Amino acid sequence: MSKIALITGATSGIGEACAHLFAREGYNLVLTGRREDRLEKLAKKLNTKFNVEIAVSAFDVRDRQQVITSLEELPAKWRKVNVLINNAGLSQGLDPIDKGSYDDWDTMIDTNIKGLLYVSKIVANWMKEHKTGHIVNLGSIAGKEVYPNGNVYCATKSAVDTLGKAMRVDLVQHGIKVTTIDPGAVETEFSEVRFKGDKERAKKVYDGFDPLVAQDIAETIWFVVSRPAHVNINELTVMPTAQASATIIVRK
Repeated sequence: MSKIALITGATSGIGEACAHLFAREGYNLVLTGRREDRLEKLAKKLNTKFNVEIAVSAFDVRDRQQVITSLEELPAKWRKVNVLINNAGLSQGLDPIDKGSYDDWDTMIDTNIKGLLYVSKIVANWMKEHKTGHIVNLGSIAGKEVYPNGNVYCATKSAVDTLGKAMRVDLVQHGIKVTTIDPGAVETEFSEVRFKGDKERAKKVYDGFDPLVAQDIAETIWFVVSRPAHVNINELTVMPTAQASATIIVRK
């Protein structure tokens, strides 16, 4: 069987772009996400275009039991995962700490930290059995720099960076690589989700400059994963040319 990549949050954005790229490179795929209809549509498209095998597993990474049940129900052949891309993540709201929503905080913490942990624990144990594997975690420039009203989102992405380091320490003895990718501004559904469907407000985030697109990050992930066996890239920060930091963007 060809190599296998398991991608969380594969229904859109960076996850979907990774699915296309890894399928093009001959990987069989386990695609996960909350929107089963999108997963099925994507799986059919990639199978037709690239003739790769694809398993679809619809679940919400926030729900521990859903994660465990869905992944453990996969047939044995799909547990030989070579690459795990922990892409599922989001931001909710943009409020100062004293006005933040408890529900928004829970959603970000449960998705960005706990969801990543739930999936990683299961897949890391599969990788240990074969003494090889590569875990790629999607962080953010927000995990490197705190910006106004970013508070809890920044904290969750800082946790992703820290967990990446911890995973590397704990799993290196098992031949498992761990990489964290920290993008700057990427134009996906991210801002629309952050602003809860307000497309006009989301669009303004990317006005006046050329942001990264999902394909840019997918190609970066492929570069990292395709290095020789003795090479691991621990962390990469990827920014649009117009963005110097989390808060400094040159707009036309």
